[in-house]
Amino acid sequence: MTEIIAVRFKAGGKQYYFDPQGLQIPQGTGVIVETGKGLEYGTCSRSNAMVRDDVVVQPLRPVVRVATAKDEKQVKDNHRKEKEAMKVCQQLVERHGLDMKLVEVEYSFDGSKIIFFFTSEGRVDFRALVKDLASIFRSRIELRQIGVRDEARMLGGLGICGKPFCCHQFLDEFQPVSIKMAKTQNLSLNPTKISGTCGRLMCCLKYEQDAYEDAMKRCPKQDSFVECPDGVGNVTAVNLLREQVKVRLEDSTEQPKTYRTTEIRVVRSGKGKRPEDYVAPPKEELEKLRYIPPKEERRLSEGSSLAALLEQYMAVNQPEEEKKTSSRSRRRRGGAKKETQPETKPKQQPAASTAGDKPKAKSGGGASQGGNKRPNRGPKPQQGQNKSGAQQSNKAQQPNKQEGQGNTGEKRRRSRPHHRRRKPQGEGGTAN
Repeated sequence: MTEIIAVRFKAGGKQYYFDPQGLQIPQGTGVIVETGKGLEYGTCSRSNAMVRDDVVVQPLRPVVRVATAKDEKQVKDNHRKEKEAMKVCQQLVERHGLDMKLVEVEYSFDGSKIIFFFTSEGRVDFRALVKDLASIFRSRIELRQIGVRDEARMLGGLGICGKPFCCHQFLDEFQPVSIKMAKTQNLSLNPTKISGTCGRLMCCLKYEQDAYEDAMKRCPKQDSFVECPDGVGNVTAVNLLREQVKVRLEDSTEQPKTYRTTEIRVVRSGKGKRPEDYVAPPKEELEKLRYIPPKEERRLSEGSSLAALLEQYMAVNQPEEEKKTSSRSRRRRGGAKKETQPETKPKQQPAASTAGDKPKAKSGGGASQGGNKRPNRGPKPQQGQNKSGAQQSNKAQQPNKQEGQGNTGEKRRRSRPHHRRRKPQGEGGTAN
């Protein structure tokens, strides 16, 4: 066993192992370590730990010291110089007319070396540029060409998922990704959907590849000739995540049916037709392949909701004391409802009584209180009454009709603004 600490030189970069030399260094502490480039400043990403000897490459380089305040100040000065060097180099690139894109500038810890990272589609002759940079900064100059993936890793950003780039956040090394992975996962082969911001295939295609390859071992291939509980046929579609297949039966003209992979028995794998000497087994034997779900799964499939099952489970496991308290609370709620009912009834009784009473008739030609607009014609003449009495009563009612006719005539004339009006001669008279 060997004692090590892990150090990162950049955020999200690869971590390297160093010998702590007996120092107890907590995670997140700045350290000065010895590398092949000289002394470098890094951040401890993993504190003191013991690992197997075959994990590390011997001999381990030592940790010189824990970073001091002076070292931290020098690192800040280097970051400030990197920004200035970036502007100067960009101006020189435009002056020389070079087809290259500057990505980042890195100063060594002691400032003896400056590395310029750039991207380009082809090879660039930058010998004149190096001479100009060396005469300005008076230090060793190195121009390093990188790919688009390294550029995205250095600059960072947000992917199509809305999260920071995996390569900038936690990936130590790039893993090979191929278009075959997208085909295996049944993804759209549209380049805009399976490519990252860098223009290459997304690194996350590698994450689930092992799970898909494991599921492919249990699922039949496309167009395989198989036996299923309803007969024999060919596989038309395979769902690797659910481990289900669609089979088009030979003796049926219906749409393909969906089966589990456990209900399928492969006769010929791949793009194979029905074998010439193949005889289909009887239906009783094929019916044995049908999957019979357990009782719990049947309840869920019948449409019983999860809330109902949870309530049933709580009712079974509920203590007796809680059941008594719940029943008491229900009784109290029921009693409160009964007390509120008599309060509402007296309010409705007067309305019902007024609606049920019959309107009383009054003497005269007015309307009744019940809302009946029909005029009251008075009491009917009895059998012993003379005809002359009936005639007298009819004559007595004629002046009232004339008064009503005069009023209606007056209203009609008022509705005509162009008609000249005159004052009536009497109370019940009409205008001339």
